[in-house]
Amino acid sequence: MIDFTEELSEEELIRLLKQDRLGAFREIYSRHWKKLFDEAYRRLKNRELAEEVVQELFTTLWTKRHVLQINTTIGAYLYSAIANQVIDIYRKELVRSRYKEAFKVVHTEVDNSTEDSIMLKDLVYTIDEEISHLPDKCRSVFELSRKEHKSNKEIASYLGISEKTVEQHLTKAIKQIRLTLTHYLVLMLFLLLK
Repeated sequence: MIDFTEELSEEELIRLLKQDRLGAFREIYSRHWKKLFDEAYRRLKNRELAEEVVQELFTTLWTKRHVLQINTTIGAYLYSAIANQVIDIYRKELVRSRYKEAFKVVHTEVDNSTEDSIMLKDLVYTIDEEISHLPDKCRSVFELSRKEHKSNKEIASYLGISEKTVEQHLTKAIKQIRLTLTHYLVLMLFLLLK
């Protein structure tokens, strides 16, 4: 029986974690949670979001404990993971803000013309219709990626498939939509670049 009250090395904790020892996980959690939260909060300036990021990190640590490749200390691994998650959050926010700005530009210009408004509504309807004809898994992947702005890694984890499979579904969906909507894509580019 291992006594987790005594100071175990990080290598021992990683080894025990991979052996499904909940005590090792708890020890890693208690050693690093506060510092990781402080780091996430310092970067994000949002308590709930910082807590969510740290909890998600520890959830991933536990669920992927058997396949983890930690070549540094567990602390360095966790701090690097937090930094990557914060970057992902900023990246998603940038995509959302760019999408909103593009939408505002298109919407403002389109609102000036009834014909353009009808064409835009027709485009949205046609795209939605085309998406609804995608195979179920392909449609789910596409909607998680494009409508919910989830990363390929998040989609793979959520649907229990590999990132490669997510990429294949996205490629298939985009090709199918592109083939059907070529003339609409040209119109949309024209409206965006106008």
